[in-house]
Amino acid sequence: MASPPPALDGTCKLLPGPAPGSDVFATVAVEYAALAAEHGPRNVLVLKRHPTGLESLTDALAEIDREPADGGPRSPRIESLPEHASKTIEEYDPTLSRLEYEERIELISLVIDGASRAVPDYLERAAAHESFSRDVGQLLLEATRQRLRLDDLESDDPHDCLAFLYAMNDRFHAELDDRDYVERADVVPQAVDLLEADADGLRTRVTGSFDAVLAVEFEEYRRLDRRYLAALTRDADLVCLGERHASVERTRVEPGRVATIATEAGLEVEPLEPVAAAEDGTEGSPPSPPHRAITRFLATGEMPDRTTPDAAAGAEPGDAEPAGVARRVRTETAREQVQAVATEIESLRDRHGWSHDEFAVAVPRIERVPETRRRLRDAGVPTATIGTPSLADDPAVNELYAVVTLQCERERDGGDELARAESPDHRRDSSDPRDISLDRLRARVPEFSPDLLATTAGASVRRSLERWIRETDLKGRIAREEDWIDAREQYEGVRRVLEIARFVEETDLVGPDWQGLRRMLRRTIQYDAPYVHAVETRPPTGGVTVCAVDDLKYDSRKAVFLLDLIDETYPGEQFLTQLFPTAWLRNMPAYPAVTAPSDADIAETFETVDAADIGDPFESYHAQRSRRRLALGARAAERALYCCSYERGSGSLQRTYDESRYLKLIESTPGLAFEEIDAAADAAIHGETNALEALLAQPRGELERVLREASTGGEADLGETETLFEEIAVVLEEGDIDDELAEAIRSQFEFAAGEVVRDD
Repeated sequence: MASPPPALDGTCKLLPGPAPGSDVFATVAVEYAALAAEHGPRNVLVLKRHPTGLESLTDALAEIDREPADGGPRSPRIESLPEHASKTIEEYDPTLSRLEYEERIELISLVIDGASRAVPDYLERAAAHESFSRDVGQLLLEATRQRLRLDDLESDDPHDCLAFLYAMNDRFHAELDDRDYVERADVVPQAVDLLEADADGLRTRVTGSFDAVLAVEFEEYRRLDRRYLAALTRDADLVCLGERHASVERTRVEPGRVATIATEAGLEVEPLEPVAAAEDGTEGSPPSPPHRAITRFLATGEMPDRTTPDAAAGAEPGDAEPAGVARRVRTETAREQVQAVATEIESLRDRHGWSHDEFAVAVPRIERVPETRRRLRDAGVPTATIGTPSLADDPAVNELYAVVTLQCERERDGGDELARAESPDHRRDSSDPRDISLDRLRARVPEFSPDLLATTAGASVRRSLERWIRETDLKGRIAREEDWIDAREQYEGVRRVLEIARFVEETDLVGPDWQGLRRMLRRTIQYDAPYVHAVETRPPTGGVTVCAVDDLKYDSRKAVFLLDLIDETYPGEQFLTQLFPTAWLRNMPAYPAVTAPSDADIAETFETVDAADIGDPFESYHAQRSRRRLALGARAAERALYCCSYERGSGSLQRTYDESRYLKLIESTPGLAFEEIDAAADAAIHGETNALEALLAQPRGELERVLREASTGGEADLGETETLFEEIAVVLEEGDIDDELAEAIRSQFEFAAGEVVRDD
């Protein structure tokens, strides 16, 4: 049963399209200042739909009147809508517990294991795939956010797989109600019910602290979000601020333009021109980014205005300067793509003096963050992204899981088997969890022995793990052996394991012992996804931000690198989910997303679509969402936008540049152009790591060049070789370089001359 449409009373001010991020912040600041002047800054609540970009928005609004007339500090009240809804629920019932991610995994798995309903054959087979549990979890989270229940869908005759999953979700939430838990995805729906019913005078208590609400990022407010906003602002002034052609998340589940949705909700829609932000706090606006026309073209389809040279000079119309220019990086492999990005970052730093935190590297999916970040750091580029990576990839978590596994063995046989496993004549089994755990602890913990497990074990699994952490100095080892960014993430992993241990001791879902902890920890590690939790992209120490492209929507950096711009990712081939085939999704109206858009829906939602050119409506709709994601990533670049792609194999020995269709469209549009960036191996060298690699490669590379010329009958200029080697020799003798580096360079000469042979 569809929820009733929200009734909003206020104004919706819409920017004409995605403007530069700094201009968006400046515009929000002006609207906030007007409300603060009328009602007082502490009486204005700023609600942003998504938590990402909240810090940047807070910084922008904090600049407004840093020294108010009353002499007191002015700190804007800014919250994301889910955060505010969570506080609303806590105001109603402070004893209610929010279900943590790990606890959710365990409870929903128990519900599914105990299901009396027959599991559809397709789901039985699909369960063997690695991403199955993650995909099911995402589907159920989305169904919860939209409050989709099986009873409400019976008339729609849902697919048997969806019917089964929705039935499990209903049982899952019944269990939550019995245990006084609330799931994070269910926070907004529950808060809507409480506010609309004014349960125990809740609405009066919650709304009594503000007189006006500024709803930012309104283009992403879904139906339940708008109902929450309506219940919250019955007695307050409401100003909504949104951008046309900028909705990505809302349009995933609900077609339509933001202006239409605002009008239907009862808001008075007003056009709003963006305020040009001053650069570095000085008067005057910064120069428009050279790729601004590309951003507009991707978002709205607007053709660029070209600057025609003076006709008196005899120039032809075709000689007009391009209105929009971005930079393009092409490489042979994905690894070389990241290497080229690292080189270009160091080049920009050398030329402009930009700090590392003025750069952002955006990937299509958040799962690509860990690998990309690691490769940048291997190339000598510090990165700033901090979050919670997959538990399976966390060395500290793996150590604690090994401890839990061996404590289970001790609990079962009193430690006799562990003692035998430590004996010299014990035959190792690479697949035995006990042997794997022992090997892991020997490698990580100095002077490890099974006695250490006995000393730290106790009646409480949580306190036992805490003793292990103290006795083995786990946190100290992390601090000494890891870079600060890895250390922070591993500390977070340790905290999550201790939270799971606490939950095991408090819940009746599993036994409060080592076996129960191992079961829950194993399941959490198995189903955990990288960076499913909050990601911090601007930590105090700085560094290059590596994030999913969606996270750049309310952010801006001097230079932005958009990675993996191949057709497989933009727009891609698999929309919404990997759980079901695309052909099934087209016939699943009960799926919690847009699966059967009409031609009118597509034309109404996206300005970039010509109704006459729509082929497959499903593919066309979600391909346009992908195009819009690119536009929002592009607008985050203040000075330089880099579009990066790499070759792909085509199923044979051939490889091809399968660039995104949107890059090809930009290239073929008059007035838009790309500036090619040299990513070849002999391009200019920037950055300490690249310089070291180039220096180490020169001796062998130069001698191989001479040998190639000799073997083909050519002539090699040995004078150039002599000059190069003399320069290297001078550096070794007189340069202030590390002894190990000097020895490595000498070794390269020995290898090249065949004087050293090693059996590695």
